[in-house]
Amino acid sequence: MGFRELVDSWRRIILLARKPSRDEYMLSLKMSLLGLTLVGGIAFIIRIVFVLFVFPQAISGG
Repeated sequence: MGFRELVDSWRRIILLARKPSRDEYMLSLKMSLLGLTLVGGIAFIIRIVFVLFVFPQAISGG
């Protein structure tokens, strides 16, 4: 693929792109926040399990 074809494909994508409606934007925002919360929650649970069960000496400072 040459440079000219690459620019043409980018141009077609930009011409087809449109601004999302408020409902589409809110749905995308909610899904992103849900995913971020789930990943953060799982990471938090894993950290708590490690601190409490795998490395309990980290709590007592010894």
